[in-house]
Amino acid sequence: MTTIALRGRVAVVTGGARGIGYATAARLLASGAEVCLWDIDAGRLAEAAAALGRAGRVTTATVELTDEASVEAATRAAVEAHGKIDILVNNAGITGGNGKLWELDTAVWRRVVDVNLVGPFLTSKAVVPRMLETGWGRIVNIASIAGKEGNPNASHYSASKAGVIGLTKSLAKELAQSGILVNCVTPAAARTEIFDQMKQEHIDFMLSKIPMGRFLEVDEAAAMIVWLCSEECAFSTGAVFDLSGGRAVY
Repeated sequence: MTTIALRGRVAVVTGGARGIGYATAARLLASGAEVCLWDIDAGRLAEAAAALGRAGRVTTATVELTDEASVEAATRAAVEAHGKIDILVNNAGITGGNGKLWELDTAVWRRVVDVNLVGPFLTSKAVVPRMLETGWGRIVNIASIAGKEGNPNASHYSASKAGVIGLTKSLAKELAQSGILVNCVTPAAARTEIFDQMKQEHIDFMLSKIPMGRFLEVDEAAAMIVWLCSEECAFSTGAVFDLSGGRAVY
């Protein structure tokens, strides 16, 4: 594993108890950062912290990312525990299952948008003022290739991830001269527990669209994310970095 120089940096990773979030936290720790894991699942959060804590300093917060008070409380706790927040990885997300737009339950559609798009808005709203105090920061939003292309039978997920791309570009321009960089990655599917929310036919469809003929590995995603969190990433902001195995066409 190639490590990045992140000693002295403090990172918040949402959805950090599993999947890409967990792999990213592990790589951040290996690169010298302290990590605060946020997740809605308290049990899995405790397990992740116990495992990752052997590699460096880890704190946790059980957070409902769609609740502004919950996000603000977790932000205050992270600053109290670590002294600052340098890095925010907005990774948490849900798919909400699959179905044609007119067949999807309205409450499910709204929940997907709330978690996947309103969540990163609320976390950024809470964390950016702390970064402005120190004059340095890195925000990495996990979007999806679905946000660029629009997957059939996933209008809620695709729309939410397209929103994440737009949020990234807007916030990056607002912060462009502040020392805080904001970028996003657009992965093709990685075989994580999020697959449990999908129909097999949708999983097969996603695989058929990837020219490399395989799904993304979470460690491959973590490698790009952690570079985007570093000082080596110095002139990219508002950018979209593909992790699509050749699927992306723009």
